[in-house]
Amino acid sequence: MKAVTSDVAVIGGGPAGMAAALSASKAGARVALIDRNRHLGGILSQCIHDGFGLFRFGRLMTGPEYAEMFADEIKADAGIKTLLDTMAIDVSSGKRITCVSRNGMYRVEAGAVVFATGCRERTRGAIAIPGTRPSGIYTAGTAQYLMNVRNICVGGRAVILGSGDVGLIMARRLVLSGVEVACVLEKEAKCGGLPRNVYQCVEDYGIPLYLRRTVTEIRGRKRLESVVAADVDARGIPVAGSEREIVCDTLILSVGLIPENELAGKAGVELIPETNGMKADDRLETNISGMFGCGNALHVNDLVDNVSDEGELAGKWAAAGA
Repeated sequence: MKAVTSDVAVIGGGPAGMAAALSASKAGARVALIDRNRHLGGILSQCIHDGFGLFRFGRLMTGPEYAEMFADEIKADAGIKTLLDTMAIDVSSGKRITCVSRNGMYRVEAGAVVFATGCRERTRGAIAIPGTRPSGIYTAGTAQYLMNVRNICVGGRAVILGSGDVGLIMARRLVLSGVEVACVLEKEAKCGGLPRNVYQCVEDYGIPLYLRRTVTEIRGRKRLESVVAADVDARGIPVAGSEREIVCDTLILSVGLIPENELAGKAGVELIPETNGMKADDRLETNISGMFGCGNALHVNDLVDNVSDEGELAGKWAAAGA
């Protein structure tokens, strides 16, 4: 097994991880940056819309442009060893990280560890929509990846469930690709996304947005044929008699994000049961000395600028304690 020794190991090469690695290196630490993808940037690589970097850089950028700003710095930083195409599969309480890659297994030994592992999407199973199991049902992030990275159009007529930011952005993306968006449905009494995304992605394109309405049934055999939508009361319970069928071949789910902390949890880091985020102090250090969390693994952020700020803070204190 190949061995890598560093002062600080950062797990995750998205915006939080890249900022943490650069911050730790600038503080004088030797850094190992581990990411399972072939390129740095994380989720930013599929976010081709603008809206990134306004607070940090004073201008609007696409996701890939924002990521490139950090990736270029990392490539030029001799203090950062980047392990791409490498999956961290275990972290011991002694800060020993076991990784696997195409080139074999690695053991990364570090004085401090920063978890920047991001978040995952809630799926249909997590919200228990009854009905059949046809094709044509996607999380918003999966649809975004297929369309923006793989150039695959996901359907012809779509319903979007949930008004999170990615769902709203995908409503616009679908329309621009020639897909008819029947409506956006939101179970709560107010929209879950940023106001600017409501205006720019839904209202500007004449897409109906219905609050306090949800999908109560999925219909179709091989391919989705329709969904049944119903109004919900203040408790989120469907109102009897309010059901209506919406013909569609695609259902996009934008129903929440969950911090990805299985690795941190296995290492003994204390998690918040309600959110699955890590518990951390004002230095972003967890209950285990020398283990830090940042970005969406800590808590889900609205703005990538905030994610980068947290990464810098975690990297700074990780370097100080390494």
